[in-house]
Amino acid sequence: MSSDFSNKNVVVTGGASGIGFASAKSMAGAGARVSLFDLKSDRLMDAAQSIGALAHVLDVFSRQSINDSFARAGDVEIVVVNAGIASQQNVFATSATVWDRTLAVNLSGAFHTVQAAAQKMKKHGRGSIVLTASTNSYDGEANLIAYNASKAGVLGILHTAANELGPYGIRINAVCPGLIRTPLTARSFESPKLLADYFRHIPLGRGGEPEEVAQAVMFLASERASYITGATLFVDGGQMASKFGTWGKDTDTFDGQRWIRKPD
Repeated sequence: MSSDFSNKNVVVTGGASGIGFASAKSMAGAGARVSLFDLKSDRLMDAAQSIGALAHVLDVFSRQSINDSFARAGDVEIVVVNAGIASQQNVFATSATVWDRTLAVNLSGAFHTVQAAAQKMKKHGRGSIVLTASTNSYDGEANLIAYNASKAGVLGILHTAANELGPYGIRINAVCPGLIRTPLTARSFESPKLLADYFRHIPLGRGGEPEEVAQAVMFLASERASYITGATLFVDGGQMASKFGTWGKDTDTFDGQRWIRKPD
């Protein structure tokens, strides 16, 4: 089995930056023909040009936009469903507008993308879909109720779609990133005080990089995962395995970006 993506036709939604772009870049580097689906922006055009990909302007809020983009992309073999948004408000401050928009993009957008992709893949009896879920699919991190609900729902899509798409030779899996350095989390990474507390509960003592998530996406999308479907892969530095926190002993120091343990 191989991670060779030569001549594979790949679509990445939310592909202009962050985890989406890192995944697209990795697949393009492995020989794939990549289409980036994202909102209209100079960043989309620059991102596509930088890796030799095609740029498709898309808003996952609109099913028609999704259908049109897939029609232009041709017969796709791999789809990374990554487009997403987040807005921080507590349960009392979350407006109906924020709630509706977050679920429309993160959850309904994921469903429509999966459905559109699967309809194209079904004709050929094969395909691989990778969803970007989150550690927040499982936990209740404060001030993110709309985001958390949407990402929990993504796992509902995952499990049901795996059950229904398997007979057509279509695999679907998900990555669950923890705190990854992306445009969505940039402000968090600018606060050493916040990071020191947050990373205290991550055994590896730091946040992740988009390229590290991209490697997990690559594996799930590839033939190396040919007998894997309906699975979630945590890319979180061990965060979900650490209930009581790893760091904070007298021998530990925080350098502004990561915890470090002094030699015994």
